[in-house]
Amino acid sequence: MQEYSGLLIVNIKTLAGIDDGEQLLKAGSRMAEFERINNAWLLTEGSRIAGFGTMEQLDMELYSRPGIKVIDARGRMVFPSFCDSHTHLVYAGSREIEYVDKIRGLSYEEIARRGGGILNSARRLHDASEEELVEQALERLNEIIAFGTGAVEIKSGYGLNTEDEMKMLRVIQQLKKLSPLTIKSTFLGAHAVPAEYKGRQDEYVDLVINEMIPQVAAANLADFIDVFCDRGFFTVEQTERMLMAGIKYGMKPKIHANELDYSGGIQVGVKYDSLSVDHLEFTGDEEIEALLGSETMPTLLPGAAFFLNMVHAPARKMIEAGLPLALASDFNPGSSPSGNMQLILSMGSIMFRMTPEESFNACTINGAYAMGISEQYGSIARDKMANFYITKPIPTIEFMPYSYGSNKVETVVLNGKVINP
Repeated sequence: MQEYSGLLIVNIKTLAGIDDGEQLLKAGSRMAEFERINNAWLLTEGSRIAGFGTMEQLDMELYSRPGIKVIDARGRMVFPSFCDSHTHLVYAGSREIEYVDKIRGLSYEEIARRGGGILNSARRLHDASEEELVEQALERLNEIIAFGTGAVEIKSGYGLNTEDEMKMLRVIQQLKKLSPLTIKSTFLGAHAVPAEYKGRQDEYVDLVINEMIPQVAAANLADFIDVFCDRGFFTVEQTERMLMAGIKYGMKPKIHANELDYSGGIQVGVKYDSLSVDHLEFTGDEEIEALLGSETMPTLLPGAAFFLNMVHAPARKMIEAGLPLALASDFNPGSSPSGNMQLILSMGSIMFRMTPEESFNACTINGAYAMGISEQYGSIARDKMANFYITKPIPTIEFMPYSYGSNKVETVVLNGKVINP
C-alpha cells in the first residue's frame, strides 16, 4: 500500500451507486434506483469520500493538492465495494468428497446424518491450530478483496463446543487486525447439534446459553448471535431461548431460517428484531407479512441454492411486496465454496430475475445494512468510507452481472488506500 493523503480519480466512465448518505437500505421499487454519474471524478481524503461530480465540475486545482494521488479511470467504472453479510470462511480444509456425494444424489440432510456436513468441518477445525486457520482464512480474504468485497461478516459454528467456538472467534478477531477488510463477527454455536448430543438437543442448547454465550461476551469476541432455526436443526422455542440469552449479553440477533422448510425462523427473527434473516428458500405470504414493517433484512444466499440445487427463494414476489433484499455469498466449504460477490451479483439476475440495479443494491447498501454498517458503507456518498473498486474497461453497468465468468475488477480501494491483493 502506498502512502498518500488522498485520491483523485478522474475520467470515470460511470460512477455508480451514489447517494446522499442518508439512506440505510433500499426496499421494494426503490431497489431499482441505482444512481450514477457519467464522465465523473471522485475525491478521497484519508479514509473518507470527500466529493464527486462530473468532469465539467472538477476544480483543476485538485490535481496539484499536496499528497494527492491521481488515477485516470478512462473507460472504467467505479462501484461501491460489495458488502458480504453472510460467510463461514474460517474453516479447515475442503469438502469436495461430499460434493461428489451430492452429484450421486445424496441430500444435504443425508450427508449430515452420515457424519458429513457441518460435523465434518467441526472435526477438521478441532484438529487445526489457530495459526493454520488464520493463514487459510487470509488467503480467502485476499481472494474476495480481488473480486471487489470491502466488508464481510464471518460466523463461527464449526466448533460446536466452547473451546473450539472460542478458537474460531479468536481467529476472526485476528483477521480484523490483519486484513484491510471491514469484518464483523458472529457467534453461531447453534449451527448444528454435535454428534455426542444426539437425542439430548436441549442439553446442548443449555450449554450454548449457560457456558458459550457468557464466555464469548466476556471476551468481547462477537458482534452478533446466530441460530440455525430450521427442520432438523433448532426449533423455534430453542432459538428463542438462545436469542434471548445473546441479547442479554449485547449481541444483536441474525438467523439462518427457512432453507429446508417453513420453519417459523423468519417470524422468530422478526420477533426478536434480528438484523437479518438468511437463506429463505421457503418464504410464503405469512413470512412476507411478518417481514413487512420490520427492521429485519431478508437475505438470500444464491450460491448455496445453486450448489445444493435447491428451490429458489421468491425474490420477485418479495420485492414487489415492498421488501428490501440483500444478497450474500454464504462462503463455506460444504454448500457454497465461493466468496465471489461478482458471481452472486450475476446469480441475483439469473436465478432470481432481479434487474442489475436491484442486484447491485442487494450486494452493497442492503448487505451493509445486514451487517449494521450502512451508515458508513455500501454506497458512494460524501463522508462515507472510501471503499470502492475501479473496473477494467467495460461497456455498460449491465456488463457486470452479464459477464459472470470473469473478474471485472482492476483496482481496489479500501479505507482510502489502493489495495493490491
